[in-house]
Amino acid sequence: MPRTTHEVADVIRLFGADLLRTEIVSPARRRVMRDLSACRTSLLGGHVESCDSCDYHRIAYNSCRNRHCPKCQGARQAKWLEDRADDLLPVEYFHVVFTMPEEVASIALQNKRELYGILFRASSATLQTIAADKRHLGAEIGFVSVLHTWTQDLRHHPHVHCVVPGGGLTPDRSWVSCRRGFFLPVRVLGALFRGKFLAMLRAAYERGELQLQGALAPLQDASAFAACLDRARAKRWVVYSKPPFGGPLQVLKYLARYTHRVAIGNSRILSVGSNGVSFRCRDRKQAGRSRVVHLPGKQFLRRFLLHVLPRGFPRIRHYGLLGNRSRKIKLAMCRLMLGAQMTASPANEVAPVEYEVHCPSCKTGYMVRQRLLTLPEPELVDSS
Repeated sequence: MPRTTHEVADVIRLFGADLLRTEIVSPARRRVMRDLSACRTSLLGGHVESCDSCDYHRIAYNSCRNRHCPKCQGARQAKWLEDRADDLLPVEYFHVVFTMPEEVASIALQNKRELYGILFRASSATLQTIAADKRHLGAEIGFVSVLHTWTQDLRHHPHVHCVVPGGGLTPDRSWVSCRRGFFLPVRVLGALFRGKFLAMLRAAYERGELQLQGALAPLQDASAFAACLDRARAKRWVVYSKPPFGGPLQVLKYLARYTHRVAIGNSRILSVGSNGVSFRCRDRKQAGRSRVVHLPGKQFLRRFLLHVLPRGFPRIRHYGLLGNRSRKIKLAMCRLMLGAQMTASPANEVAPVEYEVHCPSCKTGYMVRQRLLTLPEPELVDSS
């Protein structure tokens, strides 16, 4: 018996109307709910396609292309990875993660654009400042930063994943590598990150850019806000560096898992019914063991919608040597200093994006679009 597949879209169709009727839902979150529930259904239209080698034909409905949709990230992710393969250098790569304490994360829920922006700016400035210090690396580095805002059980936990080559360009434009297996001291990174983040947050508050409503209303008082920052400053901010990757191809595989991920993939959802939603998650407190979480339908939607980003907010950013303005020139300089041939690139080992779809019936032909679908056409069904 084939495995039943459950989707976030099923949860929205089953519990979305009740959530909208009983709670205030922002226009951005309403748009996500509407797009995900309509994705690859007749509501978005489609076309009829047939195999160029056999008689197989089917209806292909359009995707919503919403970046929060679990079904719409595959092609976008593959194209992004194909473009990034040429940026990789033949050096050791490191994975550094920056996160924030709960006192600050709670403010981010009401000020996503401002706080997530500060998270990007503070973490990137921290890496670049410490790397440029002659006591550490003394070089300009480059890296990709990816924003995630969730835990495995969909709670709010904003953090940035940074993938960094283990070295950089010195002021005299030569290449310097970090120590093997060690990038930068995480305690030094954490202390500077905390200072930069809190300074930027205070500046945003003084400019009147923060919304502080509901449970956060007391923070409208300057002394209460200062006390909140003092509590955050008293904590050790978590910055950790994972073991280095084995090589550029391992970096690509890692990025494939992280860059276009949404809060929860459909594959983790075990059941959807009137009694709620069950899904798998890894429990870090139990050494990453898998466990099942069950939530009432509306609570699942509330948690999922916590991670809807402001419209137009970029969640993948490039810095330093990988910055968009001078990436090609600086990477060419790095390869020259490393003695790597310009043609040597992991791109040759990355599977290209498959724009043509093989026929699922004969396995040899390709699916060809025949005509746009005029809905409804209930008599036309999948010929398989």
